[in-house]
Amino acid sequence: MSENFASVSFEDLMSEVAALIVEALNLDVQPQDVKPDDPLYGEGLGLDSIDMLEISLVISKHYGFQLRSDNENNDKIYASLRALTTHIASQRTK
Repeated sequence: MSENFASVSFEDLMSEVAALIVEALNLDVQPQDVKPDDPLYGEGLGLDSIDMLEISLVISKHYGFQLRSDNENNDKIYASLRALTTHIASQRTK
């Protein structure tokens, strides 16, 4: 399975994650307009805690690992699209 992950570049994965976020939340932006280092929560995309929960569910289903609300690193994990993608790349099972 990890062979499939190796064939996907980080940039491609980041684009895929942006598309998942935009689609799951019905945002009025294009996935390519989500800036990699802008904050997801609050400023940047302007997401709130309910949005973050929805993102967690979509990512858990799509990539096969659990994002937990009690994770002490959530501020870092959800800091930006790049940070979230980095976490996904290190944890994914699908």
